[in-house]
Amino acid sequence: QVQLVESGGGLVQTGGSLRLSCAASGRTFSSYNMGWFRQSPEKEREFVAAITWTGSTRYADSVKGRFTISRDNAKNTVYLQMNSLKPEDTAVYYCAGNDGSPVFIATTARGYNYWGQGTQVTVSS
Repeated sequence: QVQLVESGGGLVQTGGSLRLSCAASGRTFSSYNMGWFRQSPEKEREFVAAITWTGSTRYADSVKGRFTISRDNAKNTVYLQMNSLKPEDTAVYYCAGNDGSPVFIATTARGYNYWGQGTQVTVSS
Protein backbone atom coordinates (compact mmCIF):
# COMPACT_ATOMS: atom_id res chain seq x y z
CA GLN A 1 0.00 0.00 0.00
CA VAL A 2 1.11 3.51 -0.83
CA GLN A 3 -0.40 6.72 0.49
CA LEU A 4 0.10 9.88 -1.53
CA VAL A 5 -0.13 13.49 -0.33
CA GLU A 6 0.12 16.41 -2.74
CA SER A 7 1.20 19.94 -1.91
CA GLY A 8 2.33 23.10 -3.66
CA GLY A 9 -0.84 24.22 -5.35
CA GLY A 10 -2.04 27.80 -5.26
CA LEU A 11 -2.95 30.91 -7.21
CA VAL A 12 -0.53 32.20 -9.85
CA GLN A 13 -0.72 34.67 -12.70
CA THR A 14 -0.47 33.70 -16.34
CA GLY A 15 3.14 32.99 -17.23
CA GLY A 16 4.07 32.13 -13.67
CA SER A 17 5.43 28.93 -12.19
CA LEU A 18 4.52 26.43 -9.49
CA ARG A 19 6.11 23.23 -8.27
CA LEU A 20 3.84 20.49 -7.02
CA SER A 21 5.12 17.80 -4.70
CA CYS A 22 3.71 14.39 -3.94
CA ALA A 23 5.02 12.65 -0.85
CA ALA A 24 4.57 8.89 -0.73
CA SER A 25 4.53 6.61 2.26
CA GLY A 26 5.89 3.10 2.09
CA ARG A 27 9.31 1.59 1.55
CA THR A 28 8.72 0.52 -2.05
CA PHE A 29 8.24 3.96 -3.60
CA SER A 30 11.32 3.49 -5.78
CA SER A 31 9.58 0.61 -7.57
CA TYR A 32 6.40 2.54 -8.37
CA ASN A 33 5.55 4.33 -11.57
CA MET A 34 4.12 7.76 -10.80
CA GLY A 35 1.84 10.12 -12.64
CA TRP A 36 0.12 13.48 -12.44
CA PHE A 37 -3.43 14.03 -13.60
CA ARG A 38 -5.71 17.03 -13.45
CA GLN A 39 -9.43 17.64 -13.42
CA SER A 40 -11.40 20.82 -13.90
CA PRO A 41 -15.15 21.22 -13.35
CA GLU A 42 -17.32 19.30 -15.79
CA LYS A 43 -14.30 17.64 -17.37
CA GLU A 44 -12.90 14.16 -17.05
CA ARG A 45 -9.64 13.57 -15.25
CA GLU A 46 -6.85 13.98 -17.78
CA PHE A 47 -3.30 12.79 -17.96
CA VAL A 48 -0.55 15.37 -17.46
CA ALA A 49 2.75 13.55 -16.99
CA ALA A 50 4.25 10.27 -15.80
CA ILE A 51 7.60 8.90 -14.73
CA THR A 52 8.47 5.25 -14.38
CA TRP A 53 10.60 3.82 -11.63
CA THR A 54 13.38 3.55 -14.22
CA GLY A 55 13.13 7.28 -14.96
CA SER A 56 11.34 7.28 -18.31
CA THR A 57 8.90 10.13 -18.74
CA ARG A 58 5.86 10.99 -20.83
CA TYR A 59 3.87 14.20 -21.14
CA ALA A 60 0.53 15.29 -22.48
CA ASP A 61 0.91 17.37 -25.62
CA SER A 62 -0.70 20.32 -23.87
CA VAL A 63 2.12 20.58 -21.32
CA LYS A 64 5.18 19.49 -23.29
CA GLY A 65 7.98 22.00 -22.99
CA ARG A 66 6.32 23.71 -20.02
CA PHE A 67 6.01 21.01 -17.34
CA THR A 68 8.69 18.68 -15.99
CA ILE A 69 8.10 15.59 -13.88
CA SER A 70 10.87 14.27 -11.67
CA ARG A 71 11.33 12.03 -8.65
CA ASP A 72 13.60 11.78 -5.66
CA ASN A 73 13.48 8.21 -4.40
CA ALA A 74 15.52 9.09 -1.31
CA LYS A 75 12.75 11.47 -0.28
CA ASN A 76 9.86 9.29 -1.55
CA THR A 77 8.66 12.30 -3.52
CA VAL A 78 7.62 13.04 -7.08
CA TYR A 79 7.52 16.59 -8.40
CA LEU A 80 5.78 18.48 -11.16
CA GLN A 81 7.51 21.71 -12.14
CA MET A 82 5.03 23.86 -14.03
CA ASN A 83 6.30 26.87 -15.99
CA SER A 84 4.62 29.31 -18.38
CA LEU A 85 1.27 28.56 -16.78
CA LYS A 86 -1.92 29.37 -18.67
CA PRO A 87 -5.50 29.85 -17.44
CA GLU A 88 -6.41 26.53 -19.06
CA ASP A 89 -4.01 24.81 -16.66
CA THR A 90 -6.42 25.65 -13.84
CA ALA A 91 -7.56 22.40 -12.24
CA VAL A 92 -7.23 20.11 -9.26
CA TYR A 93 -3.99 18.19 -9.73
CA TYR A 94 -3.75 14.61 -8.54
CA CYS A 95 -0.74 12.43 -7.93
CA ALA A 96 -1.10 8.75 -8.80
CA GLY A 97 0.97 5.60 -8.59
CA ASN A 98 1.07 2.02 -9.79
CA ASP A 99 3.37 -0.92 -9.29
CA GLY A 100 3.26 -2.12 -12.86
CA SER A 101 5.96 -2.64 -15.41
CA PRO A 102 8.08 0.38 -16.34
CA VAL A 103 7.92 -0.70 -19.98
CA PHE A 104 4.38 0.59 -20.41
CA ILE A 105 3.68 4.15 -19.24
CA ALA A 106 0.03 4.42 -18.28
CA THR A 107 -1.70 7.59 -19.48
CA THR A 108 -5.22 6.86 -18.27
CA ALA A 109 -6.61 7.03 -14.76
CA ARG A 110 -7.48 3.34 -14.90
CA GLY A 111 -3.79 2.58 -15.12
CA TYR A 112 -3.15 3.78 -11.56
CA ASN A 113 -4.33 2.20 -8.34
CA TYR A 114 -3.08 4.74 -5.79
CA TRP A 115 -4.27 8.35 -5.64
CA GLY A 116 -3.69 11.45 -3.59
CA GLN A 117 -6.40 13.84 -2.46
CA GLY A 118 -5.51 16.55 -4.98
CA THR A 119 -4.22 20.11 -4.83
CA GLN A 120 -5.86 23.13 -6.48
CA VAL A 121 -3.95 25.12 -9.07
CA THR A 122 -5.54 28.35 -10.26
CA VAL A 123 -3.99 30.47 -13.01
CA SER A 124 -5.41 33.96 -13.32
CA SER A 125 -5.49 35.83 -16.61
